[in-house]
Amino acid sequence: MAAAAHVSIENTAQDDDSLARERDVQGANPDDTIIVYGRAVQQIGVAKSGSQGTIGYADFENLPISRAGELVENVPGVIATQHSGTGKANQYFLRGFNLDHGTDFAGFVDGVPINMPTHGHGQGYLDFNFIIPETVERIDFRKGPYFADVGDYSAAGTIAFKTYDTLEPFAQATLGMFGYYRATAAGSSPLASGNLLVAIDGTFSNGPWLLDENLEKYNGLIKFSTGTPGDGFSVQLNGYHARWDSTDQIPERAVQSGLIDRFGFIDDDVEGKTTRVGLVANGAFGGLKLNAFATYYDLTLTSNFTYFLDDAVNGDEFQQVDRRAILGGTASQRWEMASMPLPVVLTVGGSVRYDRINRVGLFRSAEARPIATVRSDKVDELAAGLFVEAEVKPTDRLRVYLGLRGDYLGYDVDAGLAANAGSGSDVLLAPKAGIAWRAADGVELYANYGESFHTNDVRGATISVDPVSGLPADRVPLFARAKGTEIGGRIERDTFNLALVGFYLDLESELVFVGDAGATEPNDATRRYGVEANAFWRPVPWLALDAAYAYTHARFRGVPTGLRRIPGSVAEVISGGVTASPVAGLDITLRVRHFGRAPLIEDGSVASDPTTLINLAAYYTFGSIRIGAELFNIFDAQDADITYFYESQLPSETVSVADRHFHPVEPRQVRILARWSF
Repeated sequence: MAAAAHVSIENTAQDDDSLARERDVQGANPDDTIIVYGRAVQQIGVAKSGSQGTIGYADFENLPISRAGELVENVPGVIATQHSGTGKANQYFLRGFNLDHGTDFAGFVDGVPINMPTHGHGQGYLDFNFIIPETVERIDFRKGPYFADVGDYSAAGTIAFKTYDTLEPFAQATLGMFGYYRATAAGSSPLASGNLLVAIDGTFSNGPWLLDENLEKYNGLIKFSTGTPGDGFSVQLNGYHARWDSTDQIPERAVQSGLIDRFGFIDDDVEGKTTRVGLVANGAFGGLKLNAFATYYDLTLTSNFTYFLDDAVNGDEFQQVDRRAILGGTASQRWEMASMPLPVVLTVGGSVRYDRINRVGLFRSAEARPIATVRSDKVDELAAGLFVEAEVKPTDRLRVYLGLRGDYLGYDVDAGLAANAGSGSDVLLAPKAGIAWRAADGVELYANYGESFHTNDVRGATISVDPVSGLPADRVPLFARAKGTEIGGRIERDTFNLALVGFYLDLESELVFVGDAGATEPNDATRRYGVEANAFWRPVPWLALDAAYAYTHARFRGVPTGLRRIPGSVAEVISGGVTASPVAGLDITLRVRHFGRAPLIEDGSVASDPTTLINLAAYYTFGSIRIGAELFNIFDAQDADITYFYESQLPSETVSVADRHFHPVEPRQVRILARWSF
């Protein structure tokens, strides 16, 4: 991936004021082209915690990525994997969480919340496939439940993408092995009193799988913006559609016996298709920030994880459906009270979101067509939140934060089975507090406490009868509270910065993957503690190095000794890279990512294997032409992208077998690209 130079100097996930201030300091015109590494931007005096940060486009413009969802791996300690087709949301790992497709990991794009509550595939489903990577200006990230402006899904972390307002026009074509083709064109032009940006993107791929993926993926963005980051507005229309044939995780025994290849399949009818259309408006008027959005979303996903375990005739194939419309928005007002005895910055804000879920269901299927209804519902879900946060500065070197957030969730479930219908609501209050102390020039220390939550699927709050077994079913609460603390610090020098943190997090209920259901379900309370370190160093202008390490100890609470391991909780994550520009026009990047073993069952007797991938890319620019070559998995590692442990039954088997099921990383492959800027 490669793009034109840019400005990226934001420091907080929701506030554009620092971008305007930095431009003023540099005396730069907002339209000037300035290359700024986001990881080298000063966080001291701005960040509220040691694990908060910003990634500018210069940090990843030369980063080889195989799919859009891997953009999140720019956040230190985050891993994005895939166990199915490219068009499906990635699986995320952070701070010892297997975040399924987004639970406890809040995602935003241009202020729009992307997680899907009461989703057909999994609670908090987080699909970033609609992003065109070249249009991303920066990524702001925060870890832990310490921030009052974010509510649902934010216990482990929050990531916010900001797209460009202006972009140098370009057209790019990428060709790769395994039938990979991608074409992208984007650019902006003055229009009326502002700028109009248009971007289109198409991707086609078969992948390395014996069953061709037949991926067709289309993305588009139209965005009009005017004014400045601190005083202006933008309106955008974005769209995304994809269809694909999947090769899901496969049983290890089938590969070891020679029944199928490592890139083989069991069910050739597994597939998916999805559509997303969004209308977004953002405005900044001094201390007032406004956001409004409307989204149409549709997903149909066909899977088969257990093969013939439950149905020896038709097989265990099932189809999940989700179709909804979403309306919502946020507003916040910031006041700087310099006349107070101590300088105070007060921020008050709120958010509202209404999901009209016209159809959310689970169906038994054969040949990717429904043959029986397990559950089919309609749901109305309304979420609203209010927050207040005060920043007090007792001295020039000390900042104290106090915040309180209140969230409301109301729902009405129109269930296909009348016994499972119902309505209700609940509220949750979450306090926040933090201290940032600049102990010396270039050194700042932090201490944070906060509470947050994830919501459960609201159908779990009304259920009375299990739709599969017909037996009575237990209901679950709407909210699962999280409580966390963190201490940390950072060192910043002209060409070097280092951040170190230690954290502790309790969660009332863990969502874990259930193989035979193809979904997640609430489980016992958990406790995590760990350490993280990340560093960025630019020893000379043409060389940038970065590294990150994260370790997490994760266990269930309140369960018998010996059954406390959390399935899928990766303990260790390591990433790093080198970007060099040894001669004018040439950029070379080497990246490594590693995630360690994870228990797959509660007693820890079965675990996944560690995975290590190394990618290499080189790009050369001459005039308006840029060419590049990207080499993925340069040592052709035969590791797993993700691993599960559960029972399944192959067509030739008469009884079920408990086995590891894995989705392999893609083999070594090359992609080449050519770009014309005009």
